[in-house]
Amino acid sequence: MPASPSTARAINDRLALRLLQQEGPLTAGQLKQLTGLSRPTVADLVERLTASGLIQMVGESGEQRRGPNARLYGIVADRAYLAALDVRLEGVSVVVSDLVGRVLAEASVPIDGASGTGPAVEQAVALVERAAKEAGAEHLHTVGVGAPGLIDPATGELRDTTGLPAWHRRLVAALHERLPGTHIVVENETNLAALAEQRDGAARDRDTFVLFWLGMGIGAAVVLDGALRRGASGGAGEIGFLPVPGTRGFPSATDCEGGFHSLAGAAAVLELARECGVLGRAGEGAGAAGVVRWAVGEVSGGGAGGDVGVGAGTGDAGDVGVDAGAGAGAGDGGDLAARFLDALADRLALGVASVVALLDPGCVVLGGEVGQAGGDELAVRVAERVTRMSPLPAEVRPSVLGGAAVLRGAQLTAQDGAQDELFG
Repeated sequence: MPASPSTARAINDRLALRLLQQEGPLTAGQLKQLTGLSRPTVADLVERLTASGLIQMVGESGEQRRGPNARLYGIVADRAYLAALDVRLEGVSVVVSDLVGRVLAEASVPIDGASGTGPAVEQAVALVERAAKEAGAEHLHTVGVGAPGLIDPATGELRDTTGLPAWHRRLVAALHERLPGTHIVVENETNLAALAEQRDGAARDRDTFVLFWLGMGIGAAVVLDGALRRGASGGAGEIGFLPVPGTRGFPSATDCEGGFHSLAGAAAVLELARECGVLGRAGEGAGAAGVVRWAVGEVSGGGAGGDVGVGAGTGDAGDVGVDAGAGAGAGDGGDLAARFLDALADRLALGVASVVALLDPGCVVLGGEVGQAGGDELAVRVAERVTRMSPLPAEVRPSVLGGAAVLRGAQLTAQDGAQDELFG
């Protein structure tokens, strides 16, 4: 059946708004060309959207040539203000932006959970309020929150997960109380990182892929046919609990120690660096990402490479990739760095190959600070091992956004939600 005039107008208006979201300011002539609509139809929709306060003239095209210039129309950016939060174990970061995603203010604060739940929550909420004030936003339309842990798919709330600080769960309720009328959207941090990598990062050309979050904790996000898959209980991708060879014991329902986390979490990466004799060489106090970055620099700067270690391996953690202390004092920096990266790739390949065998995603992104630090040097090593372990082809790519992906994903989630409501 042909659409009614009102339905046709709504479809045309939404199409024009989506183009303005994606392309930025456009002239009526450009809208006509991109939509395929007639000139009178485009003129009508521009008039409607302008009258509704959704778009406005933002300039003129061809300002350098003689003659009349075409008016440029863009979305009214200050129609809504948005905030994005990246909630970590040790602190909170926030970005405040307008409706088209332009960043107006950003800030972060370390939070010591030992000070108590109330003071920790107050610090986080006060940070959001200060950033909103700095941005000139009297009211926040939508706040996107990225946090570790499980999100209840039925309620959208952060579940009470063992090992996470109590102030995380209380923070969402406090935001509702202090920001009345604001939409609060909570999502798992790894899922948000995957959204950001798909829109702006390493998976821009993929509608099916898995992102491995490599940081203090370990997680995965599953995107199949363009849709984020959260699982029946919101726990899809909790790969830190995956039982793997090379660990002492097995994980439990309340503790991922003994699972893949014990091989690939930040603490495990640092321990592996110590065993390989590279921890001190990376600099005093270097974290897991810093050690990996140092190793990549040594190898790409001319150090020796090659496969070292025992591949998947069995036995305790020291048997995976390299024996404890094997690298200490042996070879130059490049040799030790290559040994470390090979051993780390042995470990990561266990988790990646497991996911490839189950989901056949075709692409795996090594995300988080460690994945970004490893770059192509680490990704190629992991891909080589997965190719030997699985008949299913899987490209392994390093993260483009690294740790910034969570905040960017929260910002995109808030922006999409606000635009869907305002443009609906």
